[in-house]
Amino acid sequence: MAQRLDSRGLIDMVVDDSTFVSWDEEPIVPGAGISESYAADLAAAREKSGVDEAVITGEGLIHGRRVAVVACEFKFLAGSIGVAAAERLVRAVERATAEGLPLLAGPASGGTRMQEGTVAFLSMVKITAAVKAHRDAGLPFLVYLRHPTTGGVFASWGSLGHFTVAEPGALIGFLGPRVYEQLYDRPFPENVQTAENLQRQGIIDAVIGPERIPHVVSKALDILMGAREVPAPVPDPATRPDPEPRGTDAWEVITASRQPKRPGVRELLRYGATKVLPLNGTGEGEKDRGLILALATFGTAPCIVLGQDRYRQRSHEPMGPAALREARRGMRLARELNLPLVTVIDTPGAALSKAAEEGGLAGEIARSLGDLVTLEAPTVSLIMGEGSGGGALAMIPADRVLTAANGWLSPLPPEGASAIVYRDVDHAPQMAQQQEVHAEKLLANGVVDRIIAERPDASAEPEEFARRVGATLEHEIIDLMRQPGSRRWHARIERYRRLGL
Repeated sequence: MAQRLDSRGLIDMVVDDSTFVSWDEEPIVPGAGISESYAADLAAAREKSGVDEAVITGEGLIHGRRVAVVACEFKFLAGSIGVAAAERLVRAVERATAEGLPLLAGPASGGTRMQEGTVAFLSMVKITAAVKAHRDAGLPFLVYLRHPTTGGVFASWGSLGHFTVAEPGALIGFLGPRVYEQLYDRPFPENVQTAENLQRQGIIDAVIGPERIPHVVSKALDILMGAREVPAPVPDPATRPDPEPRGTDAWEVITASRQPKRPGVRELLRYGATKVLPLNGTGEGEKDRGLILALATFGTAPCIVLGQDRYRQRSHEPMGPAALREARRGMRLARELNLPLVTVIDTPGAALSKAAEEGGLAGEIARSLGDLVTLEAPTVSLIMGEGSGGGALAMIPADRVLTAANGWLSPLPPEGASAIVYRDVDHAPQMAQQQEVHAEKLLANGVVDRIIAERPDASAEPEEFARRVGATLEHEIIDLMRQPGSRRWHARIERYRRLGL
């Protein structure tokens, strides 16, 4: 099991040497006063823990970047939050917001302080309001869940991170297992309230030891603060086909897009991105292997990437409604932080199954489509290969739409279109050509803005192709970031309003 650090040990490990400055003042006394026995408990807690309350706050540098930090001290009455601790937390969050600082929180708490009852319990309201205001100001809120984090802390500010990781082996849950056992006279099921299980369920993003926190926080903030640190323009890379394709056979494009060795979003992030920090799941207990969600930079351009994973869809299962709920998490992050969003479309089609229907697939396509087309942040969509059906539709509308030379976009796979029109699949090549689904026609019809060359085919040059795409994304993202947001938004709406007219 990983080393358990107290609040000071965590801060010493996370912030650059000798840069931490405390923001703490003398703890306030609850308005209702305290009993003699509770006063004795507080005195004993101060002596045991070496701190004056269950929370310490301040600021420091993390890899040279100024960051606000709040951390619980579990040795002080199990890190419980009473009126004084809550007020200290709120003042720290409000100060971070006022000074434009990202905030790193390290909770380790049993929850609400029982000695203070309902007033302490309702303190979670003002903490949550302060965190929400911090997020609404476009500032990153990062959470490192430590052992243990339970009760009202986990059910409020501990679960509101843009990016949330946890300590290995940490006990994390809403209801403490001891309370459950006393109430129901049976033990709580094992291995449920663990950091590792929460990661498997898509509730948190990762499980990492405290020694890795500085590097991970630094990488996350380099990306998440990107909208406030707009990069300098970069030249338009020479990535277009020369010459642009003419008279291309649609079925050849579709056949090339289905090659097993064709690179997808994984190769794009591996070879085309300069920084990558994976996110995990919806944060609400769901994840789908058909979608990759990540923070990334292409060159100097920061973004959130929503990528349909061709490998996972083919080797495990089609993309279901949970994938789109995960994608909508990425859209929310982009909206809050005004961070560019890149969608990578590469799907043979969303799941067609009882589970998908009962899971609300159609509704998730609609909500994803609505969220994306109205997103205020800069957006780029990339058709990297197959673009079939509602799963592609949900992630296509953007300020810039790019396609690989062997990319295509269609209401259904050509075989499905053939089945509807001809009641067989034999006419799939003919239907693909008639529907003008391939890159050449998508460009001519105003569906896409740019074709990215394959030389001669991405399957034969996966690394080079991924780097070419990465260079194109860097240029397009930075160009969009430097435009007025209202102009971008209105141009996007008008584009789809007039498409096909």
